[in-house]
Amino acid sequence: MAYQNARGLKRLMNAFRYSKEGFRKCFKYEEAFRQEVFASFVFVPLGIWLGETGVERAILVGAWMMVLIVELLNSAVEANVDRVGLEPHKLSARAKDIASAAVLTSLTMAATVWALILLPRWL
Repeated sequence: MAYQNARGLKRLMNAFRYSKEGFRKCFKYEEAFRQEVFASFVFVPLGIWLGETGVERAILVGAWMMVLIVELLNSAVEANVDRVGLEPHKLSARAKDIASAAVLTSLTMAATVWALILLPRWL
C-alpha cells in the first residue's frame, strides 16, 4: 500500500481518505449496504427521538451503527474471497456464509435492543 511510511498528520489524512474511499465503494457496489444506509436515515433520528436519556439514545443509535459496521466487514470478506477466485469452493462459500451470518446476527441484536428499550413503554 502506498504511503506506508507516512507518520503523524499525513498518516491520519491518508487513513481518512482510504476510509472515505471504502465507504464510497461499498455504497456503490453493495446493495445491502445502500439499503442499510438509507434505513439509517430513519433509524438514527428515530433512535435519538425515542431514547429518553443520552444512554438510551446512544444504545439505540449504536445498535444500528453496528449493523453498518458488520455489513462493511461482510462486504470486505466477500470482495477478498471473490478476488482469490470466482470458481466455487467450499471454503469460499463458508467464509461468505459466516460473514453473512454476522450481518444477520447484528440485525437481530439491533432489533432486540430496540425492542428491549422501547416495548416496555407501550405494554
